[in-house]
Amino acid sequence: MTKRDAITAIMTTDPTTIERTQPISEAYQLLRDAPFHHLVVTEGDEPVGVLATSDILRLVYDVDGSDDRALRTYIDHQFAIDDAMTTDMRTLTPSATVKDAATILSDGSFHSVVVLAGDGKLAGIVTTTDLARYLRDKL
Repeated sequence: MTKRDAITAIMTTDPTTIERTQPISEAYQLLRDAPFHHLVVTEGDEPVGVLATSDILRLVYDVDGSDDRALRTYIDHQFAIDDAMTTDMRTLTPSATVKDAATILSDGSFHSVVVLAGDGKLAGIVTTTDLARYLRDKL
């Protein structure tokens, strides 16, 4: 393990995305059935935010006793993806290092870093889970 290990060694290069205008229930469904907890929110080809499972859970915290279909209907009528996503996302370029990602993620405010190519297009995502797996494999 070196301070110069490339971020590309740990990033997911084809992260799941959701269009900003899609119903939030689609994001909920994607995250509910996935082995990951972050979606990159896009507007066209441009990343505009990150939506995490915890962001959706905060919206529906008080909805009690609803079945899954009722919950999806409720959140679509009450909220949009814009209501839950984080627009203050942290970004790095593919030339960044694992240490650069660790520096951002270690303060606890963010649990993912979006990796953008030089043209601003989405290149990948690094999450705290990716970083923990990297450390596990190096120790």
